[in-house]
Formats: sequence, C-alpha cells, structure tokens
Amino acid sequence: MAEQQATLAGGCFWCTEAIFNDVIGVSSVESGYTGGSVTNPTYKQVCGGDTGHAEAVRLRFDPDVISYDDLLDIYFGTHDPTQLNRQGNDVGTQYRSAIFLHSPTQEASARSAIERAQADWDSAIVTTVEPLGEWYPAEDYHRDYFEREGDRNPYCMAVVAPKLRKFRKSFAEKLKTQPAA
Repeated sequence: MAEQQATLAGGCFWCTEAIFNDVIGVSSVESGYTGGSVTNPTYKQVCGGDTGHAEAVRLRFDPDVISYDDLLDIYFGTHDPTQLNRQGNDVGTQYRSAIFLHSPTQEASARSAIERAQADWDSAIVTTVEPLGEWYPAEDYHRDYFEREGDRNPYCMAVVAPKLRKFRKSFAEKLKTQPAA
C-alpha cells in the first residue's frame, strides 16, 4: 500500500515531532502550521494567537507497518487532550489538540480514537476534528529541533524529554529502535 499522511496538533510541535520521529513506519515528520486564516504565517504570528493556526506535524507513514489508528493511539497517549487550547504552560489556540483530516476514512478513525481515549481520562476530551486546511511548513530552525537542541534548551529538557521518555516506555513495541534488553 502507498504511503499515507496524517496531520496532528497536540501542543508544541517540538514535542510531537520528537515522538513521531521514533515511530516505526513513519518515514517523515514535518512541523508546520494549519487550520488558520493567514497565508504563509510565521512562527511569531502563530505564537501571537491571532492567525487561527495550530502548531502541528504532518506525518508520512506506511499503513502496512503502522496503522492510522495506532498513530492516533500514540497521539492520545502522549499529550493531554482534555486541556482546551493549551498544553501545560503553552497557552493559546495555536496549542490546541486537533486532528486534521486527509480523508473521510480518517474522520471515522479519529472519532473512534477519541472514544477509545476517553476511557483513560476523567475529564472530557476536547480534541477537535477539523478539515485539513492549507499546510505551511515551519521555518527551517524548527525542523528536528529536539534532536539538535534538546540537551541545551531548558524547555526541551523540562517538557519534551519527559514526554519522549514516557512515550518510549508506554509504546516500546512501536519504536524504530528497540531499547537494549
């Protein structure tokens, strides 16, 4: 089967990118912006919260290796989908939890994933399911940010690294590189 795409927003794209870079069957992860009304938004504009865009990642994946449903389960297991327009201290609509659809099949899967994930949360999941808008790749310095800056950036050390450790422990069977026994 040909590669497919998924577009997900779950807070800061540095976190989401770092997680999905480690997932089997994912051939590329690109940070960017979607869901807004401004053409070619910049990081500064999106951070201002007035463009309507979310920080998101666009994944290319092989559905023969990992299913869209599995990607959604990882997504819900690695951010807090009950926080409206925020993730921790990152606040604003640009940090919303959102699934951007590439097909009608993805919509059905997204809604099922929300139902599955709800069992793990006491509060209601507020993740939106939105049509895929225009995709704008983030500026070059955002690409592979955690890989390049993680051990030097305080935000990465305090926020991204713990999420990545939790992901690697909770979804070990979905890692590209298996941990040493």
